[in-house]
Amino acid sequence: MKSEKEKMLAGELYVSMGPELTAERASARSLQKKINIDCYEDAGKQREYLRELLPHCPDDLVVTTPFYCDYGYNIHCAEKVYLNFNCTFLDVAEIRIGARTLFAPNVQLYTAGHPLCAGQRAAELEFGKPITIGEDCWFGGGSIVLPGVTIGDRAVIGAGAVVTKDVPADTVVAGNPARVIRSL
Repeated sequence: MKSEKEKMLAGELYVSMGPELTAERASARSLQKKINIDCYEDAGKQREYLRELLPHCPDDLVVTTPFYCDYGYNIHCAEKVYLNFNCTFLDVAEIRIGARTLFAPNVQLYTAGHPLCAGQRAAELEFGKPITIGEDCWFGGGSIVLPGVTIGDRAVIGAGAVVTKDVPADTVVAGNPARVIRSL
């Protein structure tokens, strides 16, 4: 029988409030407190805690705090990624971010979702779908990406956009829901 964590990582319905996942989120929150508050003025310590929280991200990742996530270990960044103030990544499934991608303040990446069936929600079931982001993308302030979306290389996501579907490479999307408004 699979654990709730194994189900989560496999993209199956799972219960997030069990002891294992609750403990892992608490550990991630503790590291975020150290990164966002306790070591705010100590870049060396902040980098040490970032390495622990985000083990699949290179040392050249730039995070302008505060930064928030569920677990951290499901976030994979290539080189020279920049996260501005107040980015929130709900990483119950993998988030893969290509090289040189830029995030403005308040960008939110949500891999977590809940079933449409009220009975499944009442049973505290949820699911995750991965988000994949290409290289050289730019996310405007306050943009939101929903579970299961893939964003192509060099795409630009307009400020405040809510991305519900895949975004082709070399396009600008904006609006709610986000739509292609221009090719690059």
